[in-house]
Amino acid sequence: MLAVPPVVVAVLGAVGATALARLVVKEWRRINAELHPGQASMSDAGERDSLPKLKRDPQTGVYRVD
Repeated sequence: MLAVPPVVVAVLGAVGATALARLVVKEWRRINAELHPGQASMSDAGERDSLPKLKRDPQTGVYRVD
């Protein structure tokens, strides 16, 4: 029987968990894109720039649309 140090087992477990999580996220995004084709993500900076900006009113401290 091959003796493997616990640190190596922990590292392999962490690498495997990371790979599995990335696979699940990729599949999740693919399925959501298939179910909701009209919705685009807000990750594009161009889309974000077109949204209204909020400015803080110095007297009241309330944020308002600029």
